[in-house]
This record gives sequence, C-alpha cells and structure tokens, in this order.
Amino acid sequence: MNGVSKYYGSFRALKDINLDVHLGERIVICGPSGSGKSTLIRCINMIEPIENGDVVVEGVTLGADRKATELVRRDIGMVFQQFNLFPHMTVLENCVLAPMKVRGVRRAEAETIAMTYLERVRIADQAKKYPAQLSGGQQQRVAIARALCMSPKLMLFDEPTSALDPEMVKEVLDTMIWLAEEGMTMICVTHEMGFAQAVAHRVIFMADGEIVERAEPEAFFTNPQHARTKAFLAQIL
Repeated sequence: MNGVSKYYGSFRALKDINLDVHLGERIVICGPSGSGKSTLIRCINMIEPIENGDVVVEGVTLGADRKATELVRRDIGMVFQQFNLFPHMTVLENCVLAPMKVRGVRRAEAETIAMTYLERVRIADQAKKYPAQLSGGQQQRVAIARALCMSPKLMLFDEPTSALDPEMVKEVLDTMIWLAEEGMTMICVTHEMGFAQAVAHRVIFMADGEIVERAEPEAFFTNPQHARTKAFLAQIL
C-alpha cells in the first residue's frame, strides 16, 4: 500500500497508509474502534475502492486493469466478523461454490478439496449441515475452510473472533495458528493480543485512520513508543 487514502464523503477514514507485506509474513493490526483497521484490509482486495494511492499485489496495481485485478482477487481469501455463509446451502456446498464458479473446478474435485480443508479445521463431520445448525465457532471455521478452498496466497481476517462467545474464541484462534504454522501470508485485524504475541511477525497500531506504530511483537508489547499505543495497551492488557 503506497499513500493510500480512503474517504466516506468528507470523512477521511485512511490517511496516507504505507504498508509492505512480504510472502509468508503474518501481521496483526490493532487499535481502538473506528481507527480504520477494517477499512484498511477491505481496501487490500478492493471491497472498498480507494481515492488516493496504490494497492499493489505481486506487481499488479489493483483497479488499474479490471481483468488483472480480478485474477489477483482470486488469490486473496477473506474471513469476516459475521461468517457470511450462505444460509440455504450446506457446509459442503458453501465450500465448493467458489472453486466451481470462479476457478472452473469440477464438482468431484471441489468436494475433495473442501473435505480436505474441513478435516483440517476439524469440522468435516458437519459437512452436510446448514450454517444455522452450527455454533458460531463452527461457522467461523467453515468460513476459514471456504476461503482456503480457493488456494489463496494471502488471507485477510477482519476481527474473526469478535462475534463469538468467549468459549468459542479458542477453537477459531487455534485454526488460525495452524494456518500460520503452514506458512500462510496473513493480515489479521484483532484484539486478541495473545494471538498477536504468539503468531505475528509485526504488530501495527492504528488510530484516527493512520498507522501510529509498527514493531515486532516483543518490542510492541514491552516497549511501545507512542503515547496512544501505551494508552491502548494499558486498557486491554
């Protein structure tokens, strides 16, 4: 991201964001509500269009060429706060839809891929159920499996545990830790600081639409440099 700004009317939600993410890197973005965290990752895959600056993924400037942008977006998986599963489809149907429709994968192959990832997130036994029959933690694990079925190079997580009851948070975080151990490039907006300490290569703190501080986890948590960062950590730790 080079000089990225995002406006909603006259409100400037992101202010000249500069961020480099390397292959295999795991970045956690944190900050107070309304700081621009979710907006930032939504701009990476153009869910939110930007007004200024550039988002460049593997040499492709998103938005410059529609076809090239769509090809890049296929390689970016995203997991939302509210799961966003199709309620009228079973777990398995949710997972095979995108590979079949977007990548042209045949159904038998798509189902094999889907069952592999459902097994990885420990929910294969629920494949024939509908989302409403699952707990929130189970639904979020399905959402992760669904994203992985597209073989993404980058995974974006937008506060994936914020809608979950406390007892369900661990099962989702464990799935994300497994994914990190597999070497997936990840950008995660979260308030789960234990996850940040265990998994992140870098922690980025945002406030008022700007990146205020960025550091490796040990330095971020033990020796924050900015007053806003210190105040934030004092509230949540």
